[in-house]
Amino acid sequence: MLEQQPLMALFLTIAVGYIVGELSIKGFSLGVGAVLFVALALGWFAPKAAPAPIVGTLGLSLFLYAVGIQYGRQFFLGLTSAAGLKANLMALAGVLLSGAVSLLFVRTAGIDPGHALGLFAGSGTSTAALQPAVARLGDDPTVGYSVSYPFGVAGPILLLYLAFVILKPRIEAHAGSGMEFLEITLLNSQFVGRRLSDLAVTLPAQVRIVALRRNHHNQPAPPDTVIAEKDVLLAVSPTRAALDQASGILGDAAPGRITGDRRDLDYLRVFASRPGLVGRMLGDLDLPGAGNSTVVHVRRGDADLEARPDLVLEFGDRVGLLAHRDNFVELRKFFGDSIKGTAEFSYISIGLGMALGFLVGAIAISLPGIGRIVLGLAGVLIVALILGSLRRTAGLNWTVPISANLVLRNLGLTLFLAQVGMASGPRFAATVTETGFLMLGMGVVVLAALVLPVLVLGLFVFRMPFDDVVGIVAGATGNPAILAYANRLAPTDRPDVGYAMIFPAMTIVKVLFVNIVLTLL
Repeated sequence: MLEQQPLMALFLTIAVGYIVGELSIKGFSLGVGAVLFVALALGWFAPKAAPAPIVGTLGLSLFLYAVGIQYGRQFFLGLTSAAGLKANLMALAGVLLSGAVSLLFVRTAGIDPGHALGLFAGSGTSTAALQPAVARLGDDPTVGYSVSYPFGVAGPILLLYLAFVILKPRIEAHAGSGMEFLEITLLNSQFVGRRLSDLAVTLPAQVRIVALRRNHHNQPAPPDTVIAEKDVLLAVSPTRAALDQASGILGDAAPGRITGDRRDLDYLRVFASRPGLVGRMLGDLDLPGAGNSTVVHVRRGDADLEARPDLVLEFGDRVGLLAHRDNFVELRKFFGDSIKGTAEFSYISIGLGMALGFLVGAIAISLPGIGRIVLGLAGVLIVALILGSLRRTAGLNWTVPISANLVLRNLGLTLFLAQVGMASGPRFAATVTETGFLMLGMGVVVLAALVLPVLVLGLFVFRMPFDDVVGIVAGATGNPAILAYANRLAPTDRPDVGYAMIFPAMTIVKVLFVNIVLTLL
């Protein structure tokens, strides 16, 4: 029945996989990674139940596109920063060491070079690296790949869990996870008669003055506002400590002076859903109300973002404003204020973006002394990263709302894991039966050579935050299930940023490594 109904088998695998992933043993659970292992078991039990490979390809491409669109800007910022370069060098050390260890087994254990390259590709869960090896060497790389691939998923998850249990890292919430307000009476005479823009150098970073109270009336506070003694300033910041520091610089805290009077300014939160507004920067918006309205903060997903002039609005953003009640209706109309915007996106942009990604992935690149390489699905990620950094082009908005992005990402991830596991189940079982545990042991060693250098360099040499390191590990290994587990251990946005920053470059490195080895052989 399973073999006659492959789509039923696919979704049954996903459901059972998520049930198994929720099981916790002393705090350890596989999460979405359990889908792969349930799929391997079902693929062994019903070999012909696996759906067509295009299902897994579609799932992985959806995942890669969603990640790239969301974190494109952070990826390019990371490449130009010292921290980003350091992270890529850490991942590069792990990838090259795992490749060297896999080739070492050709001499020490006498395995076939195809098996060795398959072990390398499987431990790094890189289908893109497997493709050129299969094209040149036949089915041998697939055997090594099918054996090491499950370890490429489960191994990093286990090592990250052990690191978390042993080190007990303190995961600190990064800026942007919340927004604090404080009213401050200006008593420091050195600021009297100066513009608010002059305070930026003196106040802590990320502290903004959004409104002030003067002569018993509240009013917005644009940067060119000249402040006077005993003005009450409404300060906003992601951290309470920064606001307390600002209060010590400017004067004394005066809670309730502004927020207790709603006659002139009241708080309004609206959804950004009007297509003509999304993709534009806050500094370019001409808000209704003749200058009596100001944006205080923007909530995106579960995070409050500082209302910087260069912040680009996305569908579904919840915009917090201070405005006169008479302007509320006009402001709602200006922003759209429809909850449907939290799940809407342009199918034109996602269609063009993914089509362009597949086109880039299909282009053969000739490298001197190496030959022609094809990026494959890595092309989808590269294009998505570029479009995610651009955000908007000629009126076409490339961004996807957080809620819709998560749905696309998780659906693509589960489809990919289920299909590839069901297809690999028979080969995995046959290889284990034929070679015993020798090939399995070599797969573990190759995986350890990939992950351990990243953990050691990140945690003990460079002493980077744990949530940064787990993202780099996920990017170096490349499998989305590892990223999903990293997000469970460190529920900040840093693992996603690290994955997006590392994964494209390391995918290209893995493909180049296989092509270079094939040329030398």
